[in-house]
Amino acid sequence: MEIERKFTIKSLPDNLDDFPFHHIEQAYLNVDPVVRVRKEDNEYYMTYKGKGMLAREESNLGLNKDAYYHLRNKADGNIISKKRYLIPLTHPGFKAGFPTPPEDYSLTIELDVFDPPFAPLILAEVEFGSREAAEAFVPPDWFDEDVTYCKEYHNSYLALTVNSAAKVLDKPNLAHC
Repeated sequence: MEIERKFTIKSLPDNLDDFPFHHIEQAYLNVDPVVRVRKEDNEYYMTYKGKGMLAREESNLGLNKDAYYHLRNKADGNIISKKRYLIPLTHPGFKAGFPTPPEDYSLTIELDVFDPPFAPLILAEVEFGSREAAEAFVPPDWFDEDVTYCKEYHNSYLALTVNSAAKVLDKPNLAHC
């Protein structure tokens, strides 16, 4: 089960280059259900994702390089390329009433800096162990809009919708999310 929230950001962390990162390329074979192939550095896999925005089933199957490129050539739409920074979030904030996590509890912010045609899009994702934790999470000050429920910010939508990059970069009205 993948449980995550997604945010736009106000500004990049000053020390961004100090954090580990991955180069990711991904392509979508289907969107309902989501079937994606991904190259992350030198690892290759196919992912199945069930329905849902905040929480959904997710399964990965390892691929070799040849299988990845064979499937990528069958994908529809844009191939998404991005640099994903892994930023530790020690002592994350939660709304009042949520149980206080242990002192050593931390989360990881996955900060995606997209390459063209999606640049300068930057999104932050945070994964959680429960739906309750995700809903009680208080994002850091440098996060902006919560776009978890906004389909325009999901990679499968970006990849398969004509001109979706321009729509997202023009900051769609988030009231419908």
